[in-house]
Amino acid sequence: MVVLSKLRVLAASLLLVACMSAGAWASGELNAYSIMPEKYASQVFEAFTAETGIKVNFMRFSSGEALARVIAEKNNPQVDVILGGPADTYEAGIEEDVFEPYRPAGADAIPAKFRSKDDYWTGIGIIPLVFLTNADFLKEKGLEPPTSWNDLLDPAYKDGLQMADTRTSGTATERIYSLVKIMGEDEAFEYQKKLHQNIQMYTKSGAGGAMPIATGQCASGIFYIVDALDIQQQGYPVVLSYPVEGVSYGIEGSGILKGAKNMENARKYMDWVSSKSFAQFIVDRKINYIPTRDDVEVTNPALDLSKVKLIEVDVAWKGEKRKEYVDRWINEVIK
Repeated sequence: MVVLSKLRVLAASLLLVACMSAGAWASGELNAYSIMPEKYASQVFEAFTAETGIKVNFMRFSSGEALARVIAEKNNPQVDVILGGPADTYEAGIEEDVFEPYRPAGADAIPAKFRSKDDYWTGIGIIPLVFLTNADFLKEKGLEPPTSWNDLLDPAYKDGLQMADTRTSGTATERIYSLVKIMGEDEAFEYQKKLHQNIQMYTKSGAGGAMPIATGQCASGIFYIVDALDIQQQGYPVVLSYPVEGVSYGIEGSGILKGAKNMENARKYMDWVSSKSFAQFIVDRKINYIPTRDDVEVTNPALDLSKVKLIEVDVAWKGEKRKEYVDRWINEVIK
């Protein structure tokens, strides 16, 4: 399996290089890594091309994979922009000097807390964490949907939880940030040791466990709402619920790579994803991010967070703590 995974990455890299050598650095094109799920990223890039005439070549990676690639490639960037992924991924990249500051044309309509203070990234959507649980499992076990983080420690969930791997997924690091802010740092890692006893599998991507829950291969997990709602909207028997203690939320970002070879088109792209037309596009297409712009109305009642306890977590703090918490999770939780 490891060999196959490496071969897939190599093949994808060769494909992107082939596209570039065939003229992908011409004036009418843009190269991107997407952390946003491919089914949404393809729609976003198609709309950008339709509006601007700029063709986009992209590959999709988890946030950890995308960050590792742009750091490794920073002396010879292979892409111009990143679409999606939590803002702490960008903050970690800033520390590695891989992003180019740029203030998009639509930045003033986006609250400052959803943007990099130095314009290295711009938030394009808000995505809180949510519990996703198989409804048939709940019925069989005579359980209500989980409404506390402690509910997931119930022995009924033994070998029944799938959630993201902290080494590769921004959803997973968001889970840690929530727990630390709710419980305190040491208590959060003690909780995760207990939670680990109920884990069936850690998945590479944040959305990886959603379909197994939908089909009854496992019982429950913790996801960004965009991935949980996608499963529910496909008609699977799942229930979304929130813990009373609260959840933090991710800011889905976008940014330009330092040394981007299509810099002008990269700036046009950032102007577009910061625009009102883009925010309206994700609402109309039911791409379940809550727009960061306050001049676009969210019409999906599932995205009404007025009754959800949202925990504010400083993005810069997330970026500073990211590696420390990933290392601690490896050494203490899954050792």
